[in-house]
Amino acid sequence: MTVENIVALHDRFHGVLAQHPMVSTLAYVAIYVVIASLSVPGCPIMTAMGGLLFGWLIGGIAAVVGATTGATILFLIARSAVGGMLNERSMPWLAKLRQGFKDDALSYLLFLRLVPAFPFWFVNIAPAILGVPLRTYVLGTLLGIIPATFAFASAGAGLDSVVTAAKAEYLRCVAENGADACRLSVHVNSFFTRELALALILLGVVALIPVAFRRWRHSHAAAK
Repeated sequence: MTVENIVALHDRFHGVLAQHPMVSTLAYVAIYVVIASLSVPGCPIMTAMGGLLFGWLIGGIAAVVGATTGATILFLIARSAVGGMLNERSMPWLAKLRQGFKDDALSYLLFLRLVPAFPFWFVNIAPAILGVPLRTYVLGTLLGIIPATFAFASAGAGLDSVVTAAKAEYLRCVAENGADACRLSVHVNSFFTRELALALILLGVVALIPVAFRRWRHSHAAAK
């Protein structure tokens, strides 16, 4: 796909979003809910798309709402008869999590959300099987997914800024030199945007969370 095609699709999408902002946002959230509730791989890509379409703030908020809602639906399903079957099948995994949830359910859920020690789908259903209250689960999920979600949304918004900058540079060249003398292209320095810088910072913070947690756990154990 050429840069011209990317810009054309970019303008078309943003034209639709400008005409129907609320409907577009709700549709995005609904699709995200389905993906998260079915545990379909690709949530980070969906989050980046949210940043690309709506900007890092609105896209990040929409992704958090969609992911939390979808995860809550899966949690409620796991508390039903389906949860009983999953309980029997997942006992080796549950044994590792049971004590953590027993000591402090909210803190442990936050840790599992921030540090991908277990598969995303399992972190959605294990708290339900182990009896974590719905309110605690929703709060832990909502807070736990915020850092990574906004990091990927910022990355998507950065790509939007790259396309916008390329188009602006092309139009400026056409105004000064004429269309025959200009070519729509993306330069390497165009990727150094504020949104992409924010995404890199947030991803760096998320990557440091496991290290910080291990140090806190060791110091907490030594204090005892």
